[in-house]
Amino acid sequence: VELAGPLGGARVDTTELSGLEVELAEAWREERGRDPFMAYLYGLLLSERGNKGLAKEVLLGSVAHFPCNWGAWTALLPLFEAVPGAGELPDHWMSQFFLAALHLELQMNEEGLEQLAAVEALFPGSDHVQTQKATAHYNLRLFDEAQGMFQALVERSPYRIEGMDTYSNILYVKEDYAGLSHLAHHAMRTDKYRPETCCIAGNYYSLRMMHEKAVAYFQRALQLNKAYLSAWTLMGHEYVEMKRTEAAIEAYRRAVDINPRDYRAWYGMGQTYELLHMPYYALHYFRQATRLRPNDARFWCAMGQCYQSEQLGMVDKAVECYKNAEQRGDREGIALSKLAELYEKKGDLPQAHLYHQKNLERMDMDGGSHPEIVNALRFLAQSCADTGALEQAERYCTRLLDFGGNHREEAKLLLQDIRFHQQPVPGTPESAASPGGGMDMDMSPE
Repeated sequence: VELAGPLGGARVDTTELSGLEVELAEAWREERGRDPFMAYLYGLLLSERGNKGLAKEVLLGSVAHFPCNWGAWTALLPLFEAVPGAGELPDHWMSQFFLAALHLELQMNEEGLEQLAAVEALFPGSDHVQTQKATAHYNLRLFDEAQGMFQALVERSPYRIEGMDTYSNILYVKEDYAGLSHLAHHAMRTDKYRPETCCIAGNYYSLRMMHEKAVAYFQRALQLNKAYLSAWTLMGHEYVEMKRTEAAIEAYRRAVDINPRDYRAWYGMGQTYELLHMPYYALHYFRQATRLRPNDARFWCAMGQCYQSEQLGMVDKAVECYKNAEQRGDREGIALSKLAELYEKKGDLPQAHLYHQKNLERMDMDGGSHPEIVNALRFLAQSCADTGALEQAERYCTRLLDFGGNHREEAKLLLQDIRFHQQPVPGTPESAASPGGGMDMDMSPE
């Protein structure tokens, strides 16, 4: 009987499973695990029924007798909470493939790349190893390197579909319309009945802002494979774009039911509850995502924004989260901007100055026009003027003159005051010029 939820069937339950489990258990005890394929089936059933401990034991027995059954190794991946110790796995080269996959599953991507290097030495030119390496770089958000690896893989094995859904995620993030269109058409011509193909097409339509068509393709992927994790998560993203928050939450829940280690689904649920102005719920799900990927600055920033919300108002906790994000390489610069803002509101001007300066340096390195540059320059100009660092204040004011609006006029006035106070006072050395108290820039936002 299909048990349906808001998005359709959630799982299949049948009275035959209990009887089948009893028969397989008896056969497994009689065979003492010597039949690896019967043990594999029994392990799959135990895992589906929630008996994780026995399932792990049975599947380990299966791969011990027949190590080349990759399906059994794959079934073992969600049953390990940590990397197994010495002697826990069979002494076989397939164990190295499993360890590499497990490191990626546990988001230990750097260690996974080391393991993959060892496997690649045994199997040079393996497409599977190349796909895993590209996926590890994608998990590390090294999109350019991952894209290059996937492009090389496509050139070497043009009819490969496995892993191409991850490649489509990279093209989506980089907004490569032409590349994603080419990949979608090629996948459709190769095998349109693969869930990966439907996922690629869904990403293509999502990038084109055709969210209804994207959802249709993700649903088609789930018709082909109900446990296809990426489709549930990506469909949740589409429902968020369509403002169907209830359906989005249900899709994310299905994803974490399939794999509780799917940090994207936890993060998606947090964002959805944040849109619903429910920061307590959002914070819970952001914490789950951060637990799975503690080095991802995005999740620390998301928690900081929850703590900073009006409902919580926990500024010190928010500061702590943003500092963690900065230490973990916040690429978007959200943490620096928020830290400067929070310290400014708290009245801790030296710390506000420090983070405004760091943020300005980051924006200068990035190049382009950032809307936060003006606020940083205004604060730093006034702060330097107040503390007597007139040459630095003059430099910041000069940069402000390049911007229009009221900021330009304010910078002119402050610059006039700075230059007035830089003039030597009659009868005293030039260096005796004091900053004076007349320099003041209106720091209120427009």
